[in-house]
Amino acid sequence: MPTVIASGTQAATVATEHTLATDTTNKVYVLKADLSNLADGTTPDIVILRLYSKILSGGTERLVYEAVYIGAQTADNVYSPPLPEDISCKATLLQTQGTGRSFPWSLLAI
Repeated sequence: MPTVIASGTQAATVATEHTLATDTTNKVYVLKADLSNLADGTTPDIVILRLYSKILSGGTERLVYEAVYIGAQTADNVYSPPLPEDISCKATLLQTQGTGRSFPWSLLAI
């Protein structure tokens, strides 16, 4: 059964990568977000969801998953693939274009 590690609503500042959550326990993580606020147009909104992890406890966080969403989505709720992690998982949201929007999100352990 999924467990919520962290959740909230992120008000995006364009060109700022917002850290949504970081967890340092041994779990399998899934990031989900509601992108229903994304808008089309001449300059459509663009949002990037990312997950980072470490290979060794003293190591550096590295990007392991990235998904780019442009404009209005046909499926508003999106999910990352499961990320098995024993050291650290960091979830971020970056809006690179458009009008800064608010995005409900949740980091789950499955």
